[in-house]
This record gives sequence, C-alpha cells and structure tokens, in this order.
Amino acid sequence: MDVESQKNHLKAYGITYWTLNKELKVKWLLNYRGGSFLLPDTEDIQRECQIRGVSFEVISNAMAEVILEEISSPSKNMEAVVLEKAPKIAVYTPRGKQPWDDAVTMVLQYAEIPYETVYDEEVLNDNLLLYDWLHLHHEDFTGQYGKFYGAYRAASWYINEKKSAESLASKLGYNKVSQEKLNVALKIRDYVVGGGFMFAMCSATDSFDIALSAEGIDICEPMFDGDGSEAGYQNKIDYSKTFAFRDYTLERSPLIYEFSSIDMTRKRSVSRTTDYFSLMEFSAKWDPIPTMLCQNHTALVKGFMGQTTSFTRDEIKSNVLIMGETKINGEAKYIHGIKGKGFFTFYGGHDPEDYQHRVGDAKTELDLHPTSPGYRLILNNVLFPAAKKKKQKT
Repeated sequence: MDVESQKNHLKAYGITYWTLNKELKVKWLLNYRGGSFLLPDTEDIQRECQIRGVSFEVISNAMAEVILEEISSPSKNMEAVVLEKAPKIAVYTPRGKQPWDDAVTMVLQYAEIPYETVYDEEVLNDNLLLYDWLHLHHEDFTGQYGKFYGAYRAASWYINEKKSAESLASKLGYNKVSQEKLNVALKIRDYVVGGGFMFAMCSATDSFDIALSAEGIDICEPMFDGDGSEAGYQNKIDYSKTFAFRDYTLERSPLIYEFSSIDMTRKRSVSRTTDYFSLMEFSAKWDPIPTMLCQNHTALVKGFMGQTTSFTRDEIKSNVLIMGETKINGEAKYIHGIKGKGFFTFYGGHDPEDYQHRVGDAKTELDLHPTSPGYRLILNNVLFPAAKKKKQKT
C-alpha cells in the first residue's frame, strides 16, 4: 500500500473486505509500506485482485514471518493488527439521494464494499443495532434544513426537501422537524455509547453535536419551524452532551450558511494551492486505533472544503484526539474519540477530490483518483470495526 507499488489503493480495501467476507482473516500491517494488508494466498484472491486492478505481491511463509518479526521489533513503529470479520455497514441518507452527493457512498461503491442505507424511520425503530458501522454525511440534525435558506429558499429542490422533511416528521408523530431530528440524533448517540462505530463528514459533524447540546431548546427561527427561537438560547446550550465540541457560538442568522463557530470555512486564510493538512504520527504498538485510522502513503493530504470544512481547534474537547490538522490556520480536519463503549470519527469537508463542491456540480469520477490519500482515510474507518479488540490491561 505504499506510493510506488500500489496502483489502486482504494480498491485494495475492497479486496480486503471481500477476503473478510469469505471468513478469512487478514493482518493489517500498520506503518509497513503504507499500511499494507497481509492476505492468505489463494487463487480466488489473486484472481479478484487482477480483475479489480489491485497490485499485490506473493510472498513465502518464511518471508511473511520475517516481515512480522520486523514489525514486532520494539525499535520499529509498526504493528500487525488482525482483521477478523467484515463489518456490516449502514449509510444514513434520505431516499432518492444520488450516490455522488456523498463521498463515502461513492468510495464504497468504487471499492465494491457492500452497504445498506437507513434513514429516520429505521433509526427511530432501533435498526442501527443490526450494523457495526454507521456513516453520516451532509445532514442537518438541527432542523434548519442545512442553513440553505439564504441562497436557495426559492429553489424547487429546497422547497421539495423541506416539504418532504415536514411530511416525514408528521408521519412519525412530531410537530417539528427539529424535534424529530433531535430524537434521531439521540438514537445515534445511544448506538455509539452501546458500542457502535460512527463516521461523520461535512455538516453531519457539527450539526449532530449542536442538536445534542440544544436538547429541549428552540434554536430555530420562524422560517424553519413556524415560531420564534427561544430567548437567550445561546446561554442554555449544554456542552456536556456533545461528542467532540465545546464553547461554540451558534450562528443566529438564517441568511448565513453556517451553523456555529465550530466550522473554519469563513475564518480560513489559506489558498487552494497551499491547502493541505498533515496526519499525526502515533505509536503503532501503544496507540493502534489512531495509527490504523491514519494509515496512508503520504502524511500530507490535500485539503477540501464543505459546509463544515474543518474544526476550530480551541472548540474541541480535550479528550478528543486530533489526527489531522492545518497548523497555520489553527484548525483540525480529522478527529477521533470514544463515547461509552463506541467510537466516533469526524472528518471535515465534503469530497476529498472536489475542492469546493457546490450544489449541482458534476460527480467525482474515482477512476481518476484511485490512489487518493483523502479517500483512504474514509476507508481506514470502514475497516476499523473489523480489528480484533485487545483486552485492556487493568
């Protein structure tokens, strides 16, 4: 999985998932040649690699032992993690959403990793218990319809999506979309606390935390829910309820395409040509989880924007791990944390290979980006639940 040897990093994850689905174990060699995968040598796996255009090398059992011995050396920042079972994957997305509206859906399809879609009804009916891994993308859990009101309130797609959301909320027994979305967020919170893996991108990151922190408080203006917001609601926000963020200020104006001070989009001072974020280096033997999530063939990854591009570093809780950052801007791009028995990862931006994705833009063709470092970070998270859990020392 290094930069020189692998011609399709993204589909390599699909091969690994396919192998796990055959009830075969895989070793993920963290920090060894870009985070390589050690798979059993079978004709089926070789043939599948050839069909999908994935580079591989056949090595002897003796050579495999030499590699594993090197990795186990205390002087090497490497580790071999056993992947045991293909995780069952759910993507939270409304009906009729196009796959290219969501980077995770696109890369799952490209890597040929199977997934199922869920939305509010399934979440509220506790169907998340059927899945090991959940993805949230361009979603607004606050009931403000993505804060698109300022630019798109007269657009037919905005009007239709608002009507559809109101209709669904009413069908499910709620008077307001904000109330229905809050209960969805609470169910997702419980899923993570119970041991689930949640991966969120773009506006699903901050809008999720904002919804949790505003439980029981009306932060929506009349054009969103038919009545005024609660007086002095900023002072009533409860940051103890959030996963990742603290001490943020909500954006009150419905005309501004922004949820809060968490997002760095309007505060950035970096040009497109110099917009990169760096991945942190962790101890593979002592911190295998962040090491796993940061596996890549480069430590410097191209930046990309979204409604939530990146996170204000000073508004991230101290127990949340920053895995990718742009230091010159004081912003975090890629963060990870533990909640109860489960885990969450937040990744800022919309599409790693579309710098400034806009409504109606053409889809990204991943055939043109088979070695994308930005997309690799997504796929690291997809395989994360497959890792054998080591017993913690007590």
